[in-house]
This record gives sequence, structure tokens and C-alpha cells, in this order.
Amino acid sequence: MTVTLIWIAVAVIAIGLYLSWTAGRLDRLHSRIDAARAALDAQLLRRASVTQELATSGVLDPAASIVLYEAAHAARQAEEEHREVAESELSAALRAVFGEAAQVEAVREVPGGEDAASELAQAVRRVPMARRFHNDAVRAARALRRHRSVRWFRLAGHAPFPLAFEMDDEPPAALADRPGS
Repeated sequence: MTVTLIWIAVAVIAIGLYLSWTAGRLDRLHSRIDAARAALDAQLLRRASVTQELATSGVLDPAASIVLYEAAHAARQAEEEHREVAESELSAALRAVFGEAAQVEAVREVPGGEDAASELAQAVRRVPMARRFHNDAVRAARALRRHRSVRWFRLAGHAPFPLAFEMDDEPPAALADRPGS
């Protein structure tokens, strides 16, 4: 009788340790999602700010300046439920304006244009990386939350189901392939 109780106690302790470890892992994944989302938001804000700065600097033609400024302003002011669309529209505007290397070269030739083009190229390249880190963390948390033990024992608590950030983040070819930036 005592041996049976000991085995039951060992099994209960093992299950408790597994559930505790799983809950801790899920908590760490949710923290990682929060940190990745903050980094993504910072990169998106940086890209919009650099775009607005370039649009108002006078180095672009008026039509391109208006297109970029309006898209960047919309991306910065977008509410959370419309943010993905606004950021995708900014990506499309950047591709439309900087689709050809001649436009980037025209920006580089103006005083201060080299720095502006370099800063925009860096901002445009960092957004897909930040989004990929965020979506990888979301994917890992979703996979863990699909396990039966997580659902049955409600190990996720009241944390909202993680959502990926889906947007068009393809950089303009002329900015993405800039050497030395």
C-alpha cells in the first residue's frame, strides 16, 4: 500500500513539475513576443520618421515628397487595427518612389543626401528582420499553446492569443542593395 502511494506521489510531483516548466516556458515566450513587438514598433516608427524627414527635406521632387509624406504620416498615425495596412502602403510608396536606382542616386547627389539615403536604407532593411523575429516568437507561442496540456490546465492564463504582424515589407530594390550601408 505504501509503495503505491509513493508511486502516486512521484507521478503527481512529476506532472506538477512538467506543468510548471511548461507554464514558465509559455510565460517566457509571451515576454519574448512583447519585446519583439516593441522592437518592431520602434523599427516601424524609425522607418516612418526617416521617410517623413526625407520627404520634407526638399531633395525629392514634389510628387514623390507628397506620396512619401502622406504614406509615412498615415503609418505613424494609424490605429492598431489598421496599422498593418498603413505600413504596407508605406512600403508600396517607398517601392514606387525608389523603384529605380536613378532616384536613389539623385538623392545621394544632393548635399546631405548620402546620409539620408543611407539612413533610409538601414531603416527599410531592419523592418523585415524585426517583423521576422516577432512572427517567429508568435509562431513558437502558438505551437506551445496548441498542446493539450496547455489548453486543459489553462497554462496560458488570461494572456491574449498571440497574433502575427502581417504586412508587405519588401524593400525597394534600389535601397535594399546599397553597398556599404
